Amino acid sequence: MAVRIGYKASAEQFDPATLLEYSRLAEASGLEIVAISDHFQPWRHNGGHSPAALPWLGAAAGGLGSATLGTSVLTPTLRYEPAIIAQAFATLGCLAPGRVFLGVGTGEAMNETPVTGGEFPGRKERRVRMAEAIELIRRLWREERVDFEGEYYKTDRATIYDRPETEVPIFVAASGPLAAKLAGRVGDGFICTSGKKPELYEELLAKVGEGAEQAGRDASSLRRMIEIKVSYDRDRQYAHDACHFWAALALTPEQKEGVEDPIEMERLADENADRAHTRFIVSDDPDEVIEKIGVYLDLGFDDLVLHAPGDDQARFLEQFGADVLPKLRERAGS
Repeated sequence: MAVRIGYKASAEQFDPATLLEYSRLAEASGLEIVAISDHFQPWRHNGGHSPAALPWLGAAAGGLGSATLGTSVLTPTLRYEPAIIAQAFATLGCLAPGRVFLGVGTGEAMNETPVTGGEFPGRKERRVRMAEAIELIRRLWREERVDFEGEYYKTDRATIYDRPETEVPIFVAASGPLAAKLAGRVGDGFICTSGKKPELYEELLAKVGEGAEQAGRDASSLRRMIEIKVSYDRDRQYAHDACHFWAALALTPEQKEGVEDPIEMERLADENADRAHTRFIVSDDPDEVIEKIGVYLDLGFDDLVLHAPGDDQARFLEQFGADVLPKLRERAGS
């Protein structure tokens, strides 16, 4: 499966127009995927942003030329009804045929609780909701007059009237083994993020394969996407300091899972600011970057989405594009 290299459009960090301009620069530099995060609230109250992913993707479909567009990731289970996501991504698939994917995950309290006013469900319920939502979305893409009554969602004679000729693939995000098995059972692709021990990725990929096998599917047909957190700059100190905005990434899942207030998340992040760089590849050496990204290639990932932390994304794209990208393509054989 051919390796693709893409750009993470960080909606938590930039306003919508700036984010679109950076995405254009990413495409111009040769990156093939633009994946936007979908947050209702950012991880930092001061200086954070949170443009809505759905209208932004519509603008990107018209404003970019050939890049594949999608979410990494959207939660189609709580603040969104699955049927609305089915309609939205069918429309996007019509606007950018063959260039759209729907990346889904089980969500975070900070994005769901303030909107719904309800209690944030536990992990098991969120997985069940996601599996049901994916089933409903696919039925709406494939059938007419859909009557659906699940545990959490219901439709009555629902029809999506505008659908692309090629169905939008659904990529399922997972950070644990049960979600990874779900990705293998029902996903067209799998998404995770970098910066953790290689043993975790080996386990997750094995579970993806196990889930696919249990469902009678060919695991080799599923794309494996990873967001690679990389802060490359010819000035190593600049690369290190650029990570500060993303200090929340250094928090453990237990620390941040139930946090629903950006002010509280910012406080926790600032307490761990000295660890902000630990989730990123931080370097001024192209060969070091290639070596560390190569670990994920060797694990079997074929969609590499670069998440750069700095405020000056144009600087990152120019330097990475000139110094690292050609060598990375050679290492990937693409």
